[in-house]
Amino acid sequence: MAPIPGAGLAKGLAVTLRTMTRKTVTQQYPDVQPELPPRTRGVIGLFEENCTVCMLCARECPDWCIYIDSHKETVPAAVEGGRERSRNVLDRFAIDFALCMYCGICIEVCPFDALFWSPEFEYAETDIHELTHERDRLREWMWTVPAPPALDPAAEEPKELAAARKAADKLAAAQAAAAEEPTSGESTAGESTPGEEGPA
Repeated sequence: MAPIPGAGLAKGLAVTLRTMTRKTVTQQYPDVQPELPPRTRGVIGLFEENCTVCMLCARECPDWCIYIDSHKETVPAAVEGGRERSRNVLDRFAIDFALCMYCGICIEVCPFDALFWSPEFEYAETDIHELTHERDRLREWMWTVPAPPALDPAAEEPKELAAARKAADKLAAAQAAAAEEPTSGESTAGESTPGEEGPA
């Protein structure tokens, strides 16, 4: 079947007329901030108090964009006669976001929950060298981290909580049994058994 002359033009005009009557969906950024998904990977926030300078994040980073410096401090003994201990103190924690590929491996491997995803995305710089952000800036982004989603009420209880609850119930039962034993012993001590005579 031969194509009808002008069919393409008519089809294009029909699309134009349809879109002219629709409401525009343009977001007026930056006056109107976009609604980001809850798990947006913007930047990485640092919760410095949880960091133990274990270096796992820096070692596992495929881009080697995490820079950590630390020193050791001697902690005096907690009790008399105890020995002194040494602990790592964080001096520098920086991430080069010009190298970062936002894979999230550093956040996944951190055993102490010191790194979190923040939805913050407005951190553009005019110089690429200024994309290396130090721990002060990473700490500021920590306060933009959204709260974790609520647990599903129908979900199975975590194994750790179930084990802890079982141990607590077992301990409470043992304490209750220990508390009942002296009272039952006291009540039977004053009673005389059948066939025994009281004091004359």
